[in-house]
Amino acid sequence: MSREDLFDVIRQFRLDGTPQEVKPLGNGLINDTYIVKTVEAEAPDYVLQRINHAIFTDVELLQHNIEAVTHHLRRKLEEEGCTDISRRVLQFVSVSSGKTYYFDGQSYWRMCVFISDSVTLSEVTPATSYDAGRAFGHFEQQLTDLPETLGETIPDFHNMELRLRQLRDAVDADAAGRVATVKDELALIEQYADEMCQAERLYRQGLLPKRICHCDTKVNNMLFDATGTAVLCVIDLDTVMPSFVFSDYGDFLRTAANTVAEDSPELERIDFRWDIFEAFTRGYLESARSFLTPIEVEHLPFAVALFPMMQAVRFLADYLNGDTYYKIQYAEHNLVRTRNQLRYFQKVKASQPRMAQLVESLTK
Repeated sequence: MSREDLFDVIRQFRLDGTPQEVKPLGNGLINDTYIVKTVEAEAPDYVLQRINHAIFTDVELLQHNIEAVTHHLRRKLEEEGCTDISRRVLQFVSVSSGKTYYFDGQSYWRMCVFISDSVTLSEVTPATSYDAGRAFGHFEQQLTDLPETLGETIPDFHNMELRLRQLRDAVDADAAGRVATVKDELALIEQYADEMCQAERLYRQGLLPKRICHCDTKVNNMLFDATGTAVLCVIDLDTVMPSFVFSDYGDFLRTAANTVAEDSPELERIDFRWDIFEAFTRGYLESARSFLTPIEVEHLPFAVALFPMMQAVRFLADYLNGDTYYKIQYAEHNLVRTRNQLRYFQKVKASQPRMAQLVESLTK
């Protein structure tokens, strides 16, 4: 997109300051993101994003969720007497209609105030895992009394029953003629299928609540101060929606506690990082145990196993469908991802008794 076109979009928003420069920011996989520099020294800079409308099909709902959450967090900070609120929660900018997004006829755009002197971290260590646990647990805790109803920006995003149905449909269709080559993987998935669907059953029985969750709990979805030692706020709020707390707890550990990347073919190197699990769990429970129910606490080890299994199911379904969803770099990429996640799942399962002991010790 040309500089002139970007400035046409920028001018639709009510900025404090005169836009001077716009250039790409970061390397996000979903939305196109730009930093907008302003002329005046006292004016803030801004972050401009083109929303991926193919993934977030209901932009009105998306921005409603984000506005409800950020306004609520801002009120909480005011009640606590926070003196640097502008650095502790994202602030989105409106257009003349009052909405926090703009449609240019082809794309949807939004803009928020850039938080200066801040950094994101990508390295997963026990220290950053502890910080992530505390930050995401606190994020959930602050939203337990959100007065507004939020919708699902990606419906059934972490619904294991749905993911299994999609896999079984892919098996029945066998669109790419690959089912015969993955019998072992399918057998392992079906062995644990019923167990992995217990969250949905508990919810229908009224035993497991849905919370307002972040649903994309990566280390780089937090802003730290310039020193990289203190968390300022949680960012990337597109997937904030009702879900089980397992979404925030289990999905972080799916990637962070695996000793290799999710698409590594070196299955023999896959193991479960206890140091990452322990650090994240300690941080998470410090923030979240005040509102978690006994059922939620009891099933935290289950959540750690759920997410690699769910991702294996999604990778395998895509492989059987002919690789129509996930980008691949070679023909067997999705199959390698599937096998990686299934091996990691097995490592997690073997560690669950020890996990349960740690969780119990932290919640007495």
